[in-house]
Amino acid sequence: MSQPFFNPFQDLIFDEHFCFLSGVLTTEKMTVFPNWLMDHFKFGDEKIEMMDKTKSYIYSDLKLPCSPEVKEAFDALDTKIKAAYKNGFEGMASLDQELLFQWTGRMVYGLLYYEMLYERDRLLKMGEEFGLSEHLKERFGRFHLMLQSIIEPISFVGKKPWSIVVFPLKYSADIFSYRDDAINLMFSFGVNGFGFIACLQDNGIIGEKQKELLDKMEGQVLHPIQFEELYARFHYSDYILQYKPEYKIENNDNGITIESLPIEKKGSKPIFGFWDEDIFAQLLANYWSVYGIEREDILKFQKPPLSFLENPYSKDFIKPETIDLPF
Repeated sequence: MSQPFFNPFQDLIFDEHFCFLSGVLTTEKMTVFPNWLMDHFKFGDEKIEMMDKTKSYIYSDLKLPCSPEVKEAFDALDTKIKAAYKNGFEGMASLDQELLFQWTGRMVYGLLYYEMLYERDRLLKMGEEFGLSEHLKERFGRFHLMLQSIIEPISFVGKKPWSIVVFPLKYSADIFSYRDDAINLMFSFGVNGFGFIACLQDNGIIGEKQKELLDKMEGQVLHPIQFEELYARFHYSDYILQYKPEYKIENNDNGITIESLPIEKKGSKPIFGFWDEDIFAQLLANYWSVYGIEREDILKFQKPPLSFLENPYSKDFIKPETIDLPF
């Protein structure tokens, strides 16, 4: 195509006058988190912290500059997600994963946008210049290009750039659980009825790594503590992934096609680094703190690490109904 698509990471353009997705001049804004979601679970007035914990915002105050076209596209997507949501697990599982990618991508990108604004302004006050490594510029730029598929002729062919898993989940009514890691482009979402985990730019390799476990849990309604452990496994797998996802991006008269290239081992370097049970236990303890479970409870001398997903000896899946913890 004659005109390249907008890439804010090329020149680090994060300005309220330019649409976050298309780059056109605008005076309109849209919320980072869908209004219906904030209204339904009543978290619009709650605070969310930035990654360094020194800055916080009110959820409903997080807004992205957007063109009318972009707002209309995300409103239409929200209508589809909301309709699927009402049908619980079956509704969400029936959605095309590209829609889930775009829906979660909006929130993850929105938080990433605010991280960029915060870091830029923080450095400006110190008289320093804001910058990103070439690796992050490329990674975030690719993610932004993929997100533009909601408004531009961008299609995904062959292997998809993400791992997204949807599963039945049991929570007390009206509880909404979500976690994100905007820098690593990860997101998890759980309510009564279903949960899903999304690694938005791993080329599917983390889903493949966890396939054996995912196959074991098929048809089971997960307990929330199992949901937290599953996300921890995805999150830590992303941390130890040793290869950069790469893509075949082709530009033609009909738009852009994006194909994820398989992540393959080169030489003696494995795809994933060493799984350190000590580091994983610390991560898991952060997720399990609501149950009063600490790192010392997960790792005990001469005992296998604590798991609520698999029996450490037989590796059988642990039935959710046998877990005597609140949900």
